[in-house]
Amino acid sequence: MILIVDDSRENIISLKKVLEKNNFEVDTASSGEEALKKVLKRSYVLIILDVQMPGMDGFEVAEAISGYSKAKETAIIFLSAASSNIKLITRGYSSGGLDYITKPVDVNILLLKVKTFYRIYEQSRALNEMQNALLEEIEFRKEAERKKDEFISIASHELKTPLTSIKGYIQLLERSIDKGDIPTVKNRLYKVQDHIEKLNILVADLLDISKIESGKLKFNKKFFAIDPLLDNIIEVMQQSHPDFKIVKTESVCENVFGDEMRIEQVIINFITNAIKYSPGTTEIQIFSRVCDGEIYIAVKDFGIGMSKEHQQKVFGKFYRVEETSERFQGLGIGLFICQQIIQRHKGTIGVKSSPGKGSEFYFYLPLNQNKEENH
Repeated sequence: MILIVDDSRENIISLKKVLEKNNFEVDTASSGEEALKKVLKRSYVLIILDVQMPGMDGFEVAEAISGYSKAKETAIIFLSAASSNIKLITRGYSSGGLDYITKPVDVNILLLKVKTFYRIYEQSRALNEMQNALLEEIEFRKEAERKKDEFISIASHELKTPLTSIKGYIQLLERSIDKGDIPTVKNRLYKVQDHIEKLNILVADLLDISKIESGKLKFNKKFFAIDPLLDNIIEVMQQSHPDFKIVKTESVCENVFGDEMRIEQVIINFITNAIKYSPGTTEIQIFSRVCDGEIYIAVKDFGIGMSKEHQQKVFGKFYRVEETSERFQGLGIGLFICQQIIQRHKGTIGVKSSPGKGSEFYFYLPLNQNKEENH
């Protein structure tokens, strides 16, 4: 927008008419004091400022405007009848003016200068936007690099932990075998198998992340029954965690078009997390129902829960809740992988939770999908 400042109403009307005819948005002020009030309230690309006004003259107005951080980038063109007065011209430039137009105003020269300043303004704004975008990109890359370094550190630690345990149990196994202590051998073999399974899950997650990054995560989609899948998962998980009661509260007799193994991966991740983050509790619940043409699957625990802030970030890659990262192991990629799987099935994923009251992780899958769209 352009602000015209002149104590002559006739000058304002004629200049405003010319500029608006050329599609410029125009505001006006009839005194220096009024101009300053307007500059405080809104931004202008250009101010056309009469030099000789009663009260505050144009130079005083320009000097005051240059002191406002909000308006110091605004271009000022002075209007003056004293074209040959070198002192006035010099003062004008030193007051913050960028150009002069003499009275009577030549409309063609005025428009040429206004268009030039607008072009400079647009170029400057574009450069600023590019600079801001570049700074954001730099910060994003710095944060990504920091997260990558942190992830490598965490991954190294998480992989090393089961390997160290396996090595220790194998050394203990050798001693037990030498002693012929079969019950202890069986117990330590079970421990080794448990840590191998943990290691296998970690490696599988790392491979999935690599495939997601390269766009090579494959899906083998077909129709399958969701209820028998839930029963099989519960049976396996119940055997692995006999101290927890896994309760399926509802059943659905529906077939879903998707990758059965990948959907199973999501549900197992939900159950594993529910058990991990529910110390001191003994039950989790699994829900399944049909809602408006979609199937709803959820795993509810009664554990530590999480705040709204963490709920918004928990599906992010490498995200780990700071308060729990020391207490609970993990790479911070399981839920990100789950999100990618559900999104590739045209579904939605989310969590409902309250600190200290547990969490309910869920996803929706559309029942009537076009097979061609999902390959």
